Amino acid sequence: MDIEQKQAEHIDYFVKQASNLKGSALCNVVVEATSHPALFGFSELLSVPSVLELEGTDNNVVLDLLRMFAHGTWSEFKGVSNHLPTLSPDQVLKLKQLTVLTLAETHKVLPYDTLMQELDINNVRELEDFLINDCMYVGIVRGKLDQLRRCFEVQFAAGRDLRPGQMGNMIQTLANWLSTSENLLVSIQDKIKWADTMSEQDKTHKKDIDEKVDEMKKTLSMKADAEFRGHEEIFSEHGGVMEFEEDRSRPKRRRHPIG
Repeated sequence: MDIEQKQAEHIDYFVKQASNLKGSALCNVVVEATSHPALFGFSELLSVPSVLELEGTDNNVVLDLLRMFAHGTWSEFKGVSNHLPTLSPDQVLKLKQLTVLTLAETHKVLPYDTLMQELDINNVRELEDFLINDCMYVGIVRGKLDQLRRCFEVQFAAGRDLRPGQMGNMIQTLANWLSTSENLLVSIQDKIKWADTMSEQDKTHKKDIDEKVDEMKKTLSMKADAEFRGHEEIFSEHGGVMEFEEDRSRPKRRRHPIG
């Protein structure tokens, strides 16, 4: 079962749980969801009406915690930890995993130093174990650990929930991509038309040359036939035999009688 299908099943479960509860009763659902080892998306849970009703109430902190797991990072949590519930080890691990996904959204090469600072990890060995065991084996990222360059090369990263205002930027990015693609398509079509035109011109040029060559061959053939017939007529006038006439002006030798 792939990670997307697992996500859908877990999200559906927690959404149904939250839809049937209100107020402080939602705390356990949020804690369970943010601790679940295979759940990395929380936008659907955030959109449940009973969860949104926590805004401005005594349980507002539960809503803030859920938003942190939907959009925040470990370093952001540390900045406001005094205003949020203390995290369990499973929640800490989850938020650090989500932090890696956030970093991978904008950078495909993540320096070890940056990762250790963002994740509060003290050495390279611990960092690499975390990336292998808690990220790649889980299936949320794929990549290459480059010990020589001290970086993690991201090949794939699961997407996180969209942050407020991010949808507009994404729509603009997609619109720009669509415009660029359409312009590229027009350019390709123009080049195809140009190539077709050149091909037709080449065919026409070749046809003209072939016709001229055929015409030249015919002309040379007719000329050769004419010359051959002229020689044949001259040869036929003599019957095909050279005739020699006796020279009558030469004196004849007389014969003397015998005896």
